[in-house]
Amino acid sequence: MSALIWSPFADEASAEAIARQLIDERLIACANILPPMRSIYLWEGQTDESAEVGVLFKTDAALLDQATARLAEIHPYEVPAVLGWRTDTAAKPTAEWLRGLVADRPS
Repeated sequence: MSALIWSPFADEASAEAIARQLIDERLIACANILPPMRSIYLWEGQTDESAEVGVLFKTDAALLDQATARLAEIHPYEVPAVLGWRTDTAAKPTAEWLRGLVADRPS
């Protein structure tokens, strides 16, 4: 089974650095860094807004908990939004590619 993780970042450079680190650690197979978006959110009792980039990370479901925990640990935000979910379906080649993350991880 495959899984996805969503997280916003302040800028493309920090999103790319984190994506490369998670790929190097074999916790994800891919990160799609999306163009700037406008975020409106509640923070410390105030409504605020900022420009952010969103990142969709792809991984195997067996690594979802570990990948989300690691992302939260290394994310530059004080309280990062890190949301992960297991997918119901994936194309067979996609699922096999993501499953390879588990097989390739060092013991």
